[in-house]
Amino acid sequence: MIFLKLGGSLITIKDTPETVRLKTLARLAGEIAEARRTQPDLTVVIGHGSGSFGHTAAARHRTHEGASTPEEWIGFAEVWRSANRLNRIVADALAEAGLPIVSFPPSASVLARQGVIMEMAHEPLSRALQAGLIPLVQGDVAFDSVRGACIVSTEEVFTWLSPRLKPGRILLAGAEPGVFSDFPENRSLIDEITQEALAGGKLAGSAAVDVTGGMAAKVRAALAWAAADPGVEIRIFSGEDPGQLRDALLGGRPGTQVVWHDRTD
Repeated sequence: MIFLKLGGSLITIKDTPETVRLKTLARLAGEIAEARRTQPDLTVVIGHGSGSFGHTAAARHRTHEGASTPEEWIGFAEVWRSANRLNRIVADALAEAGLPIVSFPPSASVLARQGVIMEMAHEPLSRALQAGLIPLVQGDVAFDSVRGACIVSTEEVFTWLSPRLKPGRILLAGAEPGVFSDFPENRSLIDEITQEALAGGKLAGSAAVDVTGGMAAKVRAALAWAAADPGVEIRIFSGEDPGQLRDALLGGRPGTQVVWHDRTD
């Protein structure tokens, strides 16, 4: 079982509202399909970021802070439409590559509290996997029992699904080759990042609009996955290099590995 995220900065132009990198998306879809042809029993859950779609609308309406007024709920609906437009484009690109994609938008299945997922209908997703289909999840709006509304990232969806589906590998494909120790000043690529490296280094958010926290949030989420299941392999790498996503799906080890070091012994 592999969880794969296609980052928003990889499949969209993040500083240009609602702009998809169609050629890149088509290539990535083809690489996933090629990996499945090479290894027919490959089981994958795919997620994607919102990039210049949901993030831009959410920042404008501040949906990540909640919703209570009629205007804020109209903003919630606008963010949903924007995120859904990208989700349909991604689903269509994957389907055109021959992948049996079924979309599971969090807005239809998640209930959060203070921005944290408390409930998610994961059984339909499990049944899709049993049927040989590929579930597609995404960063999305969600209803929140305290704030009214919130934004949930693909990483947060993976956090909910991980103990239930127990992936052996989690692959986060973005625009960068991996995690840099001092981005953007130094750009020194880290082969392995641990909780100690995160505490001692400088990891900033994204330079473009990202209401879910950019690279720092991705690393923190990955460290939480590693702490919960030390056996899972987690890698952050670039999907920009042709063939690298395919190779990663087939067991390659690109980019930065995220590892939790248990110091209790």
